[in-house]
Amino acid sequence: MASQKHNKTMLTKLAVITLGMFGFGYALVPIYNAICEVTGLNVLAAVEQESTGAARYNPSNSQVDETRQITVEFDANSRGVWRFKPAVSTVTVHPGEMATVMYEFQNTQPRTLAAQAIPSYAPKVTAQYFHKVECFCFNEYTLAPGETKQWPVTFVVDPKLPKHVTTITLSYTFFEVGSGIPPAPQAFVTPAVKPEPQG
Repeated sequence: MASQKHNKTMLTKLAVITLGMFGFGYALVPIYNAICEVTGLNVLAAVEQESTGAARYNPSNSQVDETRQITVEFDANSRGVWRFKPAVSTVTVHPGEMATVMYEFQNTQPRTLAAQAIPSYAPKVTAQYFHKVECFCFNEYTLAPGETKQWPVTFVVDPKLPKHVTTITLSYTFFEVGSGIPPAPQAFVTPAVKPEPQG
């Protein structure tokens, strides 16, 4: 009886812990968004937000300001799923001038992955002045195990950028999307052993 009571108590505790973990998992996204809003990390400018999270910018109305130079620094962070890096760490542009930087991506995992990039800007005020014409962050991408691809970010720094800003840091963080528990690799699947018939 004592053993049964102990088992029931343990089962109840495990059920509560499981429900708590499940609830915490759902709470992570709003918590993350709240932290980002307070700290200014991973700010997606309203002008970028469309159905997939970003809007294309039309640079035809922009005049190049050749009296100013802006240094754009590129940073890349991945959460253990992809290895990615920009072809160059910095570029110098005039406000209103279009520029393109390529990023190289590699799936380092032994399974197909889908991931999407979230941009952030420093200083925070520059988010509204950094216009992307084309960017890999507009979509989710899938790479096969070990596959390598290159995708561009084409951008224009708005000439209305405050005069005191001379450097913009564009940082991308990649997160896996639609992830679940991957199936065990075939080599590690142990076949079920049938019991031998009793003689």
